[in-house]
Amino acid sequence: MKKSIFIAAVMCCVSQVSTAIDFGKHFSDSTLRLDYIFGGRVTAEGRPECQVMLDGLVRTPGWAGRRSNLGTAPLAGNGRITVRDCESGDTLYVTTFSTLFQEWLAMPESRMVPRSFENSFLVPMPRRKASIDVELYDSSRKKITVMTHNVDPSDILIADRSSVRPNSHRYIRKSSHPEKAIDVAILSEGYTEAELDSFYKAAEVAVDAILSHEPFRTRADEFNFVAVGVPSVDSGVSVPRLGEWKSTAAGSNFSTFYSDRYLTSGNVKRIHDCLTNVPYEHIIILANTKEYGGGGIYNFYTLTTAGHSSFRPVVVHEFGHSFGGLADEYFYSDDDPAAGMYHRGVEPWEQNLTTLTDFESKWKDMLPSDIKIPTLPSDSSDYPVGVYEGGGYQSRGVYRPADDCRMRTNTSPAFCPVCVRAIDRLIDFYVR
Repeated sequence: MKKSIFIAAVMCCVSQVSTAIDFGKHFSDSTLRLDYIFGGRVTAEGRPECQVMLDGLVRTPGWAGRRSNLGTAPLAGNGRITVRDCESGDTLYVTTFSTLFQEWLAMPESRMVPRSFENSFLVPMPRRKASIDVELYDSSRKKITVMTHNVDPSDILIADRSSVRPNSHRYIRKSSHPEKAIDVAILSEGYTEAELDSFYKAAEVAVDAILSHEPFRTRADEFNFVAVGVPSVDSGVSVPRLGEWKSTAAGSNFSTFYSDRYLTSGNVKRIHDCLTNVPYEHIIILANTKEYGGGGIYNFYTLTTAGHSSFRPVVVHEFGHSFGGLADEYFYSDDDPAAGMYHRGVEPWEQNLTTLTDFESKWKDMLPSDIKIPTLPSDSSDYPVGVYEGGGYQSRGVYRPADDCRMRTNTSPAFCPVCVRAIDRLIDFYVR
């Protein structure tokens, strides 16, 4: 399934100040949810014209995110949020992301009609007035728009959700040190009240599937997985190609961007509302359908189907996108609309693809000295890590680290060594 396909800088987003920021000095133990509308179009000349608009601010008690490495981000993503102290100008917190809106900018429809998309992001609540920068990048790493606004934590119009009763939830796995663990919420989608027991069983399968893969298996104690059962009016999810539209908790549907198997939801605020007052940093949504499909977007969400026979490998693959920031390693024919998303001379920020523009920053250190670049698939038994042409939906000019990997096929039993290392480093960033 497609994930975010725009490319931004491969370098980490480094703070202007030391990353040794005292969390308690600058932030209260509460969460600020930033709701935005991203909108725009692509001109006839191929130039994105975009806007970021503030849609609302929400306060909830407790902060489930990281309390160290605050002023930097491990991956560039396709966008960046920076929180700065208004008085000193110091950078206090940075997070990066990708969005469905930025994927849409690569679709033919973006040249025909302007559209808007909901987006929500979580940051710790600053103790003093703060300035928030929201930046979006294009496929050449150029900034296509930036919006800056201020947040005053005493603003009476920040919606306070501290009294909202959380939806029914149960922990599938709880770390022995939950205060440092990475919190993942698993949300039900298309399960009626009578079907929620099936959802909780599916959540257990999803967690077991993820933790059966390295490096998650070894790092299992670094995670909390909590299943949140929100009943839907209808059973199942919307399948436009079959004329089926249903009322569900997350309002998801197949055929995103007219790709039948691409399952997403544009109701991002509704998703976060469902998780109010449940600790979470990352989101997995399980859809109650036997249809094949799903989607995963970096620091956005994973959404996949729990009733299909490929549920286990697909949920792991999509979590590789949304949590790990990994790219798809499969590719299409050169005339497919999704081809051409990675450009010669621009190094992808995703750690499991390269255009060889800045291969030193990727997995060059993992290669044997005698390897050929490109590496032939026929040599994969000798070179489990190589430079295999084809990836990121493109058959030429983009290279993947292994002939097969969980990020390429559902039949691969594991992530390749490069993906394992990338995820391992990401976990370190969050918990150490």
